Amino acid sequence: VFSETPPRGNHVGLEAGDAGTLPGEQPLEVGHEAPQPTRLYKRRWLIVFLFSSYSLSSNALMWLQYGIISNIFMRFYNIGPLAIDWLSMIYLLTYIPLILPVLWLLDNRGIREAVLIGSAFNCIGAWIKVGSAGPDMVLVAFVGQLVCSVATVFVLGVPSHLASVWFGEEEVSSACSIGVVGNQLGIAIGFLVPPILVPNVDDLDELAHHISIMFYITAGVATFLFILVVIVFQERPKLPPTQAQATARSIPPEQYSYTASILRLLRNKAFILLIISYGLNVGCFYAVGTLLNRMVLSHYPGEEVNAGRIGLTIVIAGMVGSLICGMWLDRTKTYKQTTLSVYLMSLVGMIVFAATLSLGHLWLVFITAGALGFFMTGYLPLGFEFAVELTYPESEGTSSGLLNCSAQVFGIIFTICQGKIIDNFGTLEGNIFLCVFLLIGSIMTAFIKSDLRRQNANQQAKAAVSVEKPMWLFLFLSLNVGARIKVSFAPPAAP
Repeated sequence: VFSETPPRGNHVGLEAGDAGTLPGEQPLEVGHEAPQPTRLYKRRWLIVFLFSSYSLSSNALMWLQYGIISNIFMRFYNIGPLAIDWLSMIYLLTYIPLILPVLWLLDNRGIREAVLIGSAFNCIGAWIKVGSAGPDMVLVAFVGQLVCSVATVFVLGVPSHLASVWFGEEEVSSACSIGVVGNQLGIAIGFLVPPILVPNVDDLDELAHHISIMFYITAGVATFLFILVVIVFQERPKLPPTQAQATARSIPPEQYSYTASILRLLRNKAFILLIISYGLNVGCFYAVGTLLNRMVLSHYPGEEVNAGRIGLTIVIAGMVGSLICGMWLDRTKTYKQTTLSVYLMSLVGMIVFAATLSLGHLWLVFITAGALGFFMTGYLPLGFEFAVELTYPESEGTSSGLLNCSAQVFGIIFTICQGKIIDNFGTLEGNIFLCVFLLIGSIMTAFIKSDLRRQNANQQAKAAVSVEKPMWLFLFLSLNVGARIKVSFAPPAAP
């Protein structure tokens, strides 16, 4: 318990009799151990904010550097719109083949080593992109984006794992939201800063100078955060924050099988429904973020800066939504009800955004985009936390990694398909295409069985404590009363 380095990740097997146990597999008993000492450390806030900052600079900020000013880079590199889209979609594509190896690394080597490797890839990729600030350097740009995209795999699945390892039962969802908000803040900066740093000038030499400044800034930030991660980031606290986490730590590593854990998750019907519905929602968000510049400029020519501001509005509203949803979950524990409600409102927001984009009122687009972002981006921590509840005591990193893998697959499909629909038919038809899949995702969410395993484990531990205390109190009172009776019947002392 007092070791700084865990024997393996935060994981144990299922209870005996749980659905999903493999034939011939010996399931592990959980939830019946005696209560163990727990403690919350102040350092947990520093850890989660450092991770949020690292997430900001890696996955999010660099993902949108090309897409939000796609018209400028198309002219600068003399390439078509699909090639520009792939500079963003390469983040989604890289995730799919690498997620299982990275999840294995997270389970076997720990969260600190995973974050260190991801931060290193992010720093190296950022410096490679510095060398791509030339009209004939598009291949260098792709290499830089490819290296940076590897860091994404070490980012997206960590928030729920980090929250469970460091935070208490009443704040775990809020902590997960903070981890997700860091990524969203990076997306917000990715929407806002590139149109400001790289104006649409005609002179290619001047344009290369502006692009070079942008890449130097991002490389400097990535380097600073890598140094901070090396110095500050810690694996886990000495004592677990909750009884559920204490139970997860108590299982010997030789009793855990990574392959069996993956197979158990894939046999969990409620989790499979969540994987698909989560992928549909977040895939739609990826498509909107990648194609936002094209959608806005098709109706409002010359508004590159406002296109970035609209993206900023989407993400800032989503950050507020994420924090509110996280605090709401900590207070109410209504995982399915909240997830379904936010999903339905994401569908409504997408319908309203699609209907108002072409009306010619830019201020109205800001409002509808903000409403869309509040619910669609606010859904992210809900999906993570709901997955942890449905799959406990499996590793949080594994469940959220599979969720994100689904999101990357649907993100690539939706981005390519919506881009083709926009080119051939228009933005309205492209957004209706996304609305159809959000409706399908809402229906699937309604059919998810709310089996809150982590909450049940914590409640069992509390019940055990409440039973033990009256028993000790009864024994104490019995001894005390017996002593008083003995004294009262003692013969009087001799004069």
